[in-house]
Amino acid sequence: MSFLKGKTAIITGAGRAVLSDGRCGSIGYGIATAYAKEGANLVITGRNEKKLLDAKEELERLYGIQVLTVQADVNAGADNEAVVNNVVTKAMEAFGRIDVLINNAQASASGVTLFDHTTEQFDLALYSGLYAAFYYMKACYPHLKETQGSVINFASGAGLFGNYGQCAYAAAKEGIRGLSRVAATEWGPDNINVNVICPIAWTAQLENFQKAYPEAFEANVKMPPMGHYGDPELEIGRVCVQLANPDFKYLTGETLTLEGGMGLRP
Repeated sequence: MSFLKGKTAIITGAGRAVLSDGRCGSIGYGIATAYAKEGANLVITGRNEKKLLDAKEELERLYGIQVLTVQADVNAGADNEAVVNNVVTKAMEAFGRIDVLINNAQASASGVTLFDHTTEQFDLALYSGLYAAFYYMKACYPHLKETQGSVINFASGAGLFGNYGQCAYAAAKEGIRGLSRVAATEWGPDNINVNVICPIAWTAQLENFQKAYPEAFEANVKMPPMGHYGDPELEIGRVCVQLANPDFKYLTGETLTLEGGMGLRP
């Protein structure tokens, strides 16, 4: 397939992670794999350089695309505009265009109650998620305007439903939802598509949690009504492929909730 051949996508938080059965084990890597299968050239970022290089090796070898890796960490102590501008500058030098921006990266201190949250833990979530989306969207805007491209941001049910022990994570994700809606309003006239996905995904991190703490997993992780969790590549990644389709412009500004990986609900 070559739906995205000739296009360039920036995907944050896309280092290689796999499940015990070999399938994609993180949302970012699942999206990168889905885009690679469609022929897109990729710019992938993350904090762990080895995971980025592992992703580059596998994606280029299996799918014949080009992958640019840029180690990048948006945090409270960094010159974040410079960090993000460096990614965008390198993307343009390598590929000459940016068609899709996918803000997936997010760190947080989950399981810590609001009362016990520290300022540092709150900053961790806000900077890695909300501020990162803000800076990447600003830096990519002129290039997305040129290509009439797409922005795909990731929020979470933690914000929608008020998950226990996830106050900073929920706050960051709800901020991303609001930011996305404003961008959809302001950038719609430029034919830039802006959408949000709130996924329920089975990841390597969740798999490891289940193995290490089965009782805690049983008490806190609820099975979606459809009876299985979303697959990072085949379902969440494919949704991201579809949202890069110009025919999906009518969804601009809507929040898409992935219901156990089986469908979309505007």
